[in-house]
Amino acid sequence: MKRSLKRKHSRLIQADIITIFPEMIRDYAHHSLLGRAQGEGVLDLEAHDLRKWALGSHRMVDDTPYGGGAGMVMKPEPFFRAVDEIVENRWAGEKPQTLLLSPQGERLDQGLVEELAEGPGWILMCGRYEGVDERVRTLATREISLGDFVVMGGEVAALTLLEGTVRLQEGFLSPESLTEESFSGKGLEYPHYTRPREYRGLQVPPVLLGGNHKEVANWRQNEATKRTRARRPDLVSRSKR
Repeated sequence: MKRSLKRKHSRLIQADIITIFPEMIRDYAHHSLLGRAQGEGVLDLEAHDLRKWALGSHRMVDDTPYGGGAGMVMKPEPFFRAVDEIVENRWAGEKPQTLLLSPQGERLDQGLVEELAEGPGWILMCGRYEGVDERVRTLATREISLGDFVVMGGEVAALTLLEGTVRLQEGFLSPESLTEESFSGKGLEYPHYTRPREYRGLQVPPVLLGGNHKEVANWRQNEATKRTRARRPDLVSRSKR
């Protein structure tokens, strides 16, 4: 059932992550901003062990693929049973977005993160091995990928999505932290410096030491533009469309 959290913010984002490694999710989410978000009532996170819904005495969640081939495929029954129970017990029967973390999904970028951050939350399904039985995809309202590469499972992608969305919740971080960063506008962020002024022959740009806020703002804008053109020219092309 939903837990009663100490609320300091107006919105609560709920995340139910289905995985065979729930301790991986819990350990990571205990630290840093995700831990703080749970303590402040911004995030209601539950990591569910998929094996709980597996059939048979051995609680098997995978099997060999029909047609042969390398690796193992995650079975459909545990996912279907898990989603059914989580929807009933955690979402009061109102089915949320159910996301499958998959290299075949749409690529996660800041625009998609901002879109997902507007919702009440999701059920996140983490695959492993050679992937999930194709029938599991019918549970998903959306498939999400970190990019054009393959990792060992969906847990890292689920945590990435979680961090990206939770930090956008109103009042959780300062507005300045969200507006002056890479991808918040149309390019990369400007360079940052802190003490000491000189380190191993590398100097802080003098403009940042002079106290002229207009000059600092102009320098930052110019540096951000140069950096974006040099490192991510695709973002420049995209902004001109």
